[in-house]
Amino acid sequence: NGDVKIDNVSFSYEPNRMVLKNVSVDVKAGENIGVVGHSGAGKSTLVNLITRLYDVDSGGIYIDGINIKDLSIEDLKSQIGIVLQDTYLFMGTIAENIAYGKPDATMTEIIKAAKAAYAHEFIMNTPDGYDTRIGTGGHGLSGGERQRVSLARAMLKNPRILILDEATSAIDTQTESQIQKALEKLAEGRTTFNIAHRLSTLRNADRLIVLDNGEIVEMGTHEEVYAQEGVYHKLYHIQKEALKLRGIND
Repeated sequence: NGDVKIDNVSFSYEPNRMVLKNVSVDVKAGENIGVVGHSGAGKSTLVNLITRLYDVDSGGIYIDGINIKDLSIEDLKSQIGIVLQDTYLFMGTIAENIAYGKPDATMTEIIKAAKAAYAHEFIMNTPDGYDTRIGTGGHGLSGGERQRVSLARAMLKNPRILILDEATSAIDTQTESQIQKALEKLAEGRTTFNIAHRLSTLRNADRLIVLDNGEIVEMGTHEEVYAQEGVYHKLYHIQKEALKLRGIND
């Protein structure tokens, strides 16, 4: 279903240097969770633990009531889609890159996913369309194009749980609005953990989790957390002023 329970989780990369401390949150299937905090607060670490890139030091993470340590890595990864800031594409065709998470996908499925990710138009403008070969790391595509291929890959996989880690931070403002629409479409009906560099894109999240020094210090809707005038309120205004200086009205 996609219920995720993070139960009293602590984690450190090095002895005696805790990155997360006694973090607990219950996330219902289909809920969209924004994860917020200063750089180094533990945001990426939290989502990395859900995917078992690392294992918790103490506490537990449960999906549909089952400890993720009791699931096979293959089963766990098959139900989780990840879109990162740094998209990695492989040497091969665009179609092969989209189908990476579902190698038996039909061409019809690949095109449908690409359209949903707003990638179909630029793909059709490449020399050989979906058969256009790209270099390692997506050489030959712009940052926005690489990210849309990555989104199409996640859409084709159709996971129950979606992790977005700074998925639009490397994209120019004009491309970002298009990719933001694709991200919203991708998140529909899925349990989503969204780390976003632009806090305004998280305003419609069902809940925000605000991390500070490895602990959850605030939790609730944008309005609820903003009204507390704490960490989130301060971050929101610092960012708003920074964007204003760049001539961006958020």
